[in-house]
Amino acid sequence: MATVSLTKPATRTHSTFGASGSASASLPAEGFSVKSTLKNARVKEAPSAGAFKERPLEKATSFRKCYERGDFPIALDHDTRGNKIAWKVEIEQLDYHHYLPLFFDGLKETEHPWEFFARQGVHDMLEHGTREQILPVIPQLIIPIKAALNTRTPQVVCTTLKVLQHLVTSADMVGEALVPYYRQILPILNIFKNKKFEFWRWD
Repeated sequence: MATVSLTKPATRTHSTFGASGSASASLPAEGFSVKSTLKNARVKEAPSAGAFKERPLEKATSFRKCYERGDFPIALDHDTRGNKIAWKVEIEQLDYHHYLPLFFDGLKETEHPWEFFARQGVHDMLEHGTREQILPVIPQLIIPIKAALNTRTPQVVCTTLKVLQHLVTSADMVGEALVPYYRQILPILNIFKNKKFEFWRWD
């Protein structure tokens, strides 16, 4: 007489353990890739966009090259109130079309004495220049201003903003002359508008 077994047949289970007995490792995958849709995928973190990352100078500025050649009629003067520029000629007699863009180009500098000469030279020329000298040079200043802001270096950004303030108040119609170039100047400022920095204390 035949007998019937009441035991359930063995079923094969899918183990998550490999041959070594350890759990299978997660699979690293790039975001939005095919691998990222797998159950054991571990999506990598998105890389930083680097919007606030400083961009140091890759080569010497035109200002530094001219200074080292002795092309500028300037010297460093020390007194009890600190450093200042000793101009070898009257500032009013300078060719603003030639010298003012070069000094603006030096705003990217962060090392002494180039940083000091560029920053103070710009302020001296804006203080002594007339409307007829400054206003026609505005188009030549946009590229140096944009390049200085794009360094994203706190010291340089702060210095450039203070120079822009002085530039706007240096002569009539300068502010209006800058309006067509807002698209080149404002994007970098838009990046930092909500960010608080200690560097706003820079002189």
